[in-house]
Amino acid sequence: MCHTVNAAHQAIKAPWWLQEKKKLAIIESACFIGLAQLPESKFHPFQLDTFGLGKVMNQALKKGALTCIIGIGGSATNDGGFGMAKALGWSFQTKNQEEITSWTDLDSLVKVEKPKKTRLFKRLIIASDVENTLLGKEGASRIYGPQKGLRPKEMHRSERCLQTLSDQIDTRMGTRWSLKPGSGAAGGLGYGLMAFLGGKPQSGFDYFSRRASLNSLLKWADLVITGEGSLDKSTLMGKGVGSIARICRDKRKECIGMCGTAKNKSNLSHLFQTVYQIVPTLTNKESAQKSASKWLKILAEKASNDIQS
Repeated sequence: MCHTVNAAHQAIKAPWWLQEKKKLAIIESACFIGLAQLPESKFHPFQLDTFGLGKVMNQALKKGALTCIIGIGGSATNDGGFGMAKALGWSFQTKNQEEITSWTDLDSLVKVEKPKKTRLFKRLIIASDVENTLLGKEGASRIYGPQKGLRPKEMHRSERCLQTLSDQIDTRMGTRWSLKPGSGAAGGLGYGLMAFLGGKPQSGFDYFSRRASLNSLLKWADLVITGEGSLDKSTLMGKGVGSIARICRDKRKECIGMCGTAKNKSNLSHLFQTVYQIVPTLTNKESAQKSASKWLKILAEKASNDIQS
């Protein structure tokens, strides 16, 4: 009897993710809408949306998931969650009641119709890597758009479409979701998950580093190597790469950053002992995009030789 009562007491105190582990879905959005998933000829954000991610979430729901944890770093999209919402039954229409099928036409949005069910999961956790808001100079398009292929002349259109979307949705919901920290993450996917599905954002790095016991793993490390496509000021805005580098600095561990390209390397020097970049050190941007794996291997060999010398 004592053992039974003790076990029941432990179950009550167990964290929710342990209690619900059989009904827990973990979705890494980059596996479906990430830069690494793009075909060679299709990479511009105007051609892409989050529709496929919505389909994946529907499948998780059909499998009986009550809790969904979704990681939203590394996306190739910039649609504010528009495609995901369409896959989940939301309708977006012009003043002529024509259905909008591309997020780049959202500047003509005047009517939004929601599905019967908008809260798919009992708990939806958004594991976000940044705290940027949806719009403005620190927003999704201006900070992360250039990494995905948005050009300066396209910023106004992108911003205008996301502004119109958020105006319509925020007014309908009675909450300024576009001003919430993290709403600009993953091309505005953070916004979409909050506004369309009631998701709750939290630091993705804190969540997964805690679950992975990162601090314990770093105790035996002499050297830490991390990296991403572009090391720049966004790296320092809460992203995993920047967060790992900060922990290494605090623990006096050497940390090396590897990337496709780096901007303002002097701003990164207080976190990284060395930054290795493909462009322009090894090749040009066009060649790096076409043969990324080849150049990454060469970059890794260069870093390895430097470390051993």
